[in-house]
Amino acid sequence: MEWIFRPDAPIYTQLYEHLTLAIVSGTFPPGGRLPAVRELAVDAGVNPNTVQRALSELERDGLVYSQRTTGRYVTDDAERIEQERRKLAEGRARDFLAAMQKLGYDRVQTVVLLEKMRGERKEQ
Repeated sequence: MEWIFRPDAPIYTQLYEHLTLAIVSGTFPPGGRLPAVRELAVDAGVNPNTVQRALSELERDGLVYSQRTTGRYVTDDAERIEQERRKLAEGRARDFLAAMQKLGYDRVQTVVLLEKMRGERKEQ
């Protein structure tokens, strides 16, 4: 995974976001084992306690679960994963619409632009 951290948010929340995206995109499939805390910490270049905190949040939110001796696993609950995927998509869509509004586009103009771009993409 590529770990790029922003200065505007705590590292553990950004780890949470990265891992959530990896889960909903299938990088870590349902029922799949997550890398160990220390492995994730080394890969991300952060303290293991920070990774532990992010994983604890994921567990609290039902996206992962722990097996005492074998580690953490992604939930098998496809509905829970889809719910989180939809939540992320809606958040990004809201951010996109807000950015377009700042550019002076209303919703209709934004849809027209997206449709035009979609048509151009099909032609390629």
